[in-house]
Amino acid sequence: MSTQTEIEVSYDIDNEFFRLWLDKAMNYTCGVHDGVETEEEAQRQKLVWLSNAARVTPSKRVLEIGCGWGACLAHLVTECKIKEAHGITLSKAQYDEVLRRNLPGITVSHCSYLDFKPDKKFDAIISIGMLEHIVTAEQGRLGKHIDIYRNYFKLTHEWTNPGSWFGLHHIITIQIPRNKKDLQDLVWTVRTIFPGAYSPRIEDVIMNLHPYWELMEIRTRRLDYAKTTAEWHRRLCVHETLIRKQWGDRVFENYDRYLQACVRLFERNNFSLAQYALRRLD
Repeated sequence: MSTQTEIEVSYDIDNEFFRLWLDKAMNYTCGVHDGVETEEEAQRQKLVWLSNAARVTPSKRVLEIGCGWGACLAHLVTECKIKEAHGITLSKAQYDEVLRRNLPGITVSHCSYLDFKPDKKFDAIISIGMLEHIVTAEQGRLGKHIDIYRNYFKLTHEWTNPGSWFGLHHIITIQIPRNKKDLQDLVWTVRTIFPGAYSPRIEDVIMNLHPYWELMEIRTRRLDYAKTTAEWHRRLCVHETLIRKQWGDRVFENYDRYLQACVRLFERNNFSLAQYALRRLD
């Protein structure tokens, strides 16, 4: 599990820094670009897909694990018309942003999912780009990741009512880069931008769903992530002067290198993105 300090490195630079180059809602994962032109539209389509995967309706109580700056929670309120949802984040900066949004019917916890103790069960779960933070690279190398993923799905099962659905979205590892620069940039990115993170292989996730969740639908979106990171990089460069002045040369140069590496790693099939519709096994 990523530590509090590691999460702060990844997400707590400054909310205004991320606001410059993410979409207007501040989604920090790939959008779904089918038939749309802007990143804002692509991000909305992603949230629609995941809300549909979780079978969200206005009457359901929804949990979002890893709620980021509140983009999905806002979508649940404004478009899905839900009356009650709860978010979890380990980032204090993201927690503060969700509170600032003051979304009706939304509550949020600043805690690890391992410490989360809901007082009432949920009818649907959404988790976007959080599974990458529950296993470290060292745990993966030692084979401890299997038990950690199984426990994650066990906990989510315990937090839900019979009949619940789960919309899950995370990066997957396909193959380690053969290109020397890509490999160097990948290692650097994990150490510098996302310390403590580890992207699972898709089979490691699927094999640990049972006996808690049934896989009903799966989509992969490798090129969508390449498009999203390319757009993030374009927006970052538009604000280069401001970023260098406000947050320093190193911040700009680190994110410039990281986002360019992401585009290549997704285009070259080293990484992809998986989305699942999971049904609770009762």
